[in-house]
Amino acid sequence: MIITRTPFRISFVGGGSDFEEFYSRWPGAVLSTTINKFMYISTHRFWDEEIIVAKYSRTEMVKEISQLQHPIIREVLKKFNVTGALEISSNADVGAGTGLGSSSSFTVGMLHNLYTVFGRFVTKQQLAEDACDIEINQLGEPIGKQDQYAAAFGGLNIFRFESSGAVTVEPIHLKKEIYKALEKRLMMFYLGTQRSASAILAEQKKNMQMKTAHLEPIRDMVGLVWELRDVLYSGRLEAFGKILHTNWMLKQQLSSMITSSRINDLYDIALRNG
Repeated sequence: MIITRTPFRISFVGGGSDFEEFYSRWPGAVLSTTINKFMYISTHRFWDEEIIVAKYSRTEMVKEISQLQHPIIREVLKKFNVTGALEISSNADVGAGTGLGSSSSFTVGMLHNLYTVFGRFVTKQQLAEDACDIEINQLGEPIGKQDQYAAAFGGLNIFRFESSGAVTVEPIHLKKEIYKALEKRLMMFYLGTQRSASAILAEQKKNMQMKTAHLEPIRDMVGLVWELRDVLYSGRLEAFGKILHTNWMLKQQLSSMITSSRINDLYDIALRNG
């Protein structure tokens, strides 16, 4: 049995600039971190040479890859020309639809697992690019590239998106005391709801295609990436929350579905309480 563990991520600033609609015009950048919540993918040789078993929120048993209903599993198995005798299972520390990039963590984890099954070495860069190809090109998901890179590389990073489609990774290495201070200042809450990002991102993508005005807030968010990097390296963490707030205000201009009255109320309560 082979088990891969792939982290989920939190995107701090710059989200939206990882879409081709943006970085084909202006350089994009995102500052994000992975967290200690993970997607687990396990594979095991199945006793029937003609059967593929996929276990996730449901169980599928098929003889042909094309019969698989799970799109990511189907496309990854097609990439590796799997014909049968394989059982795949997935488990996660957090449910889907919570805004932590779980779909891309699933894709990266599946790819990493299958590369290992077939005894093939793969770099983090290749894992990320393969995941982007499957989700964006093969499945046509209205998403950018940041989630795949965050899942593949792990840690605290800046991802730069060039007009050519190339992505460069700048790891952020902080002093231990700054890391600890940052962790103490950050809190994450589950709001009790789950929702697919696809509809939100589809509207955001459409707006970027049709309205240049929707690109301006993203340019401002890219500028915040460099401000936040300076804040982190200098240890001026009192400015961290202010930058996140500015990014949140800008982000709401990208889609009418970014927030809700309930989220706004909870956000205001959090601000009033420090």
